Amino acid sequence: MEMATLGGGCFWCLEPIFRDITGVERVVVGYSGGDVANPSYRQVCEGTTGHAEVIQVTFDPTVISYKEILEIFFSVHDPTTPHRQGPDTGPQYRSIILAHSEQQEKIAERMIQDLDAAKIWSAPVVTEVVPFRVFYSAEDYHQEYFKNNPHQSYCRAIIEPKVGKFRKKYSAKLKSKSL
Repeated sequence: MEMATLGGGCFWCLEPIFRDITGVERVVVGYSGGDVANPSYRQVCEGTTGHAEVIQVTFDPTVISYKEILEIFFSVHDPTTPHRQGPDTGPQYRSIILAHSEQQEKIAERMIQDLDAAKIWSAPVVTEVVPFRVFYSAEDYHQEYFKNNPHQSYCRAIIEPKVGKFRKKYSAKLKSKSL
C-alpha cells in the first residue's frame, strides 16, 4: 500500500470522490502542511495554523498508480486559484500535494509542468508540492461527511454536483459501476 496526501479545497468534497475509486483502500480527512500540532477544525478555519484541509488516501499501486491518483485530483478541483476553491476561501483551502517520497514529488512536479504546458487552464497551476511531514485526522464528524449529511445545503449545492460529474467522467474507475 501507498499513501497520497492531497488538498484541493474543502476536504468534504475530495473525500467521497476518492473513496469511490477502485484500488483505494481508505480515505481519511484531516489537516497537514502547517506547523501547529493537533489543530482543531476551528483553528484551521481561522487560517493561522498553516495547515490545509487534506485527504490522506491509502491505495494499492498495483491497481491504481500515484499518477492516476493525481490525474483525478487535478480534474476535480481548480489548481490555479491560490487559497480558494469555489465559495471556500483561505489558506486552508489551497491546492497542495504533500509528497511521501522523492518519487511522488517528481511525479507531481512533472504533472504540473505538463498541465501548464498543455494550457488546460487560462492561469498557471499554483498547487504546492512539499514533502509530507505529519497528518492530523480531523474530528470524527468530518469523516464521511457527504455520506452522513447528504441533505445538508453545502452537500447538495457543492459536493453532490462535483461527485456526480466525477462519477460520469471516471465510471470505469469506480468500485461500483452503477452511477
